[in-house]
Amino acid sequence: MALFAGNSFAGDLQPPIYMKAESAAPGYDWSGFYLGSHVGLAAGRSDWTLAPLGGAPVAGSFGLYQSPDAFKQSGSFLEGVQAGYNLMLRNRMVLGIEADGSFPAFPDPATGLTIGGVSNFTSPTFGAGTFSETVLSSGTLRGRIGYAPGHWLFYATGGLAWTYNQQTLTPIATGNAEDRFLWRFGWAAGAGFETPIAPHWTVRGEYLWTGFPSAGGSFPLSGQHVSSDFSEHQLRLGLNYRFDDPSRPAAFAPSRFVPPVDIFAVHGQATFVEQAYPGFRSPFEGTNSLSGGAQSKETFDLTLSTGVKLWQGAEFWANPEIDQGFGFNGTHGAAGFPSAESYKLGSSTPYARVQRAFLRQTIDLGGDTEKVDDDFYQFKGTRSTERLVLTVGRFGVIDIFDTNRYANNPKSDFLNWSVINTGTFDYAADGWGYTYGAAAEWYTGRWTLRAGVFDLSVTPTGGNVSPLAAALDPTFQQFQMVGEIEERHELWGQPGKIKLTGFLSRGSAGDFTNAVALAQVTGMPADINAVRSYTSRPGISVNVEQQVTDTLGAFLRAGWADGNIEPWDFTDIDRTVSGGVSINGKSWGRPDDTIGIAGVVNGISAAHIAFLNAGGLGILVGDGQLPNYRTEKILEAYYSYAVAASTRLTFDYQFIANPAYNADRGPVHVFAGRAHWQF
Repeated sequence: MALFAGNSFAGDLQPPIYMKAESAAPGYDWSGFYLGSHVGLAAGRSDWTLAPLGGAPVAGSFGLYQSPDAFKQSGSFLEGVQAGYNLMLRNRMVLGIEADGSFPAFPDPATGLTIGGVSNFTSPTFGAGTFSETVLSSGTLRGRIGYAPGHWLFYATGGLAWTYNQQTLTPIATGNAEDRFLWRFGWAAGAGFETPIAPHWTVRGEYLWTGFPSAGGSFPLSGQHVSSDFSEHQLRLGLNYRFDDPSRPAAFAPSRFVPPVDIFAVHGQATFVEQAYPGFRSPFEGTNSLSGGAQSKETFDLTLSTGVKLWQGAEFWANPEIDQGFGFNGTHGAAGFPSAESYKLGSSTPYARVQRAFLRQTIDLGGDTEKVDDDFYQFKGTRSTERLVLTVGRFGVIDIFDTNRYANNPKSDFLNWSVINTGTFDYAADGWGYTYGAAAEWYTGRWTLRAGVFDLSVTPTGGNVSPLAAALDPTFQQFQMVGEIEERHELWGQPGKIKLTGFLSRGSAGDFTNAVALAQVTGMPADINAVRSYTSRPGISVNVEQQVTDTLGAFLRAGWADGNIEPWDFTDIDRTVSGGVSINGKSWGRPDDTIGIAGVVNGISAAHIAFLNAGGLGILVGDGQLPNYRTEKILEAYYSYAVAASTRLTFDYQFIANPAYNADRGPVHVFAGRAHWQF
């Protein structure tokens, strides 16, 4: 009765009555706007006809499914966003309209081919060559009609579909691929169900078919004309945020009919970085050099973080993400690379990744109780100061190790790789900075002991060593062990931490001295790929953070790694020292603003110098020669301006002397603007 009372009566209701009414299943109102995201699997088919000039037409077809590969993050999966509006009638029929956009997985590094989020290892052969088609992005505009018995909505959907594709024709005789880009327009139809899981939030399952009629086009260089159609089947899992209508009484707001629970958590963020530098002195350049000419690059990422409590102390977190953009020169040219928002691989069009998917178990060992704030990968609540934390799955090693309050997050503080982390900490990771592994943390008193084991990449990532360098080792024969000791203290009444971190990597890597010796025999540039063998590479670092006042904090890092063996997965640094300060804007009336200033000095071993001087290529650096080695020196400063609690704009400047340890090139002045939004 309370659900359907008039406005005056609803305004007199007390919270206990609301809570009782919320359990009434028939009361859920599906009317209103919503915004959400989805992940899915895709499969389909394409039929094509090729008409060579002066030859008989050739026809063929190929399937559009490839099993997802967890170690390459490739295959037939996609991610996207959607927005729409529903209107529920008195008979509980629901009418709606929705628009969505989807993006496929990153192309398989071994093949470079994806089709609608679908990789195809063997493109069809038409006699004189091969033909393939890649979906770069797609979307639909659809109507929905459904019925909502209580908390469930069952619906059918249909409407318009579009896709932006890249067709590639590769003649066998020349091997020179020719690309053609085209828009396709067609139809979409499907069905699904949806149900609320928490206030404002609903989850859905959906099947969607899209079909596109045959479209043709010519490849002028090869003199071929190709016509092809295209269809896809998609299975999607979606999450929607439903907006309450402010004109409706609180008792009738749709989100209020779901009892509040604390077993689900949803966060999101978007970060855009534009980075540029003017031309600088560059008498020569190599394969992995920063270009001496002026350059500008941008990156964008959109992330959803979803968590669910499974049992006492256990949480599962998943992190689907859409990325786009490149770093300077494909993320090459400086050991302390100026943007940690750029990855070792990139794309001019958005692509899908699942960066994190991990289980975390916290075991209470007693002690005092402390409050825990809501965070991107953390539930709000309380925890014991004495505890054991176990984490297993896919995540970043630096999510747990080498963290620092003042320099750790390129979305909100410093951007340079060797400032936000210790440059010598060659942590296990794929080309995007994530890996599979397990870690244990023991918190006791003012100490924390951490240990973990993680999967290394198939081959050291970066450089030009292999298209598989972005993928993780599926056999786990190449791995890394990490240990860390953390001490917490107060100095002058202010909190601080000291961390000592060590790692040992085991896998197939090259010795710089052997590579140089081989180059002297062959007369060719030093090739690290030719001298790889199963070996170890150790490293150790110290990480200090100290609050000085309530508006000033300082940090310091220093590290060493074995300079005779090539780095695996981070960057080309064997010695490093960095430090800086973080200044809160409270003193000038802007308590949410931050100023950061940091400096770093990076160096490499004598064997590493000789390797680069012999024409060797590292993970990020390699100018073809290095006759005048100097340590790489970097100064970074930023101002973060809080537009609102959820939105920040940042201006960042970096001065890089001796980029890639080369005194003959540079210095480089790098300017950046960053926009970051998070809820």
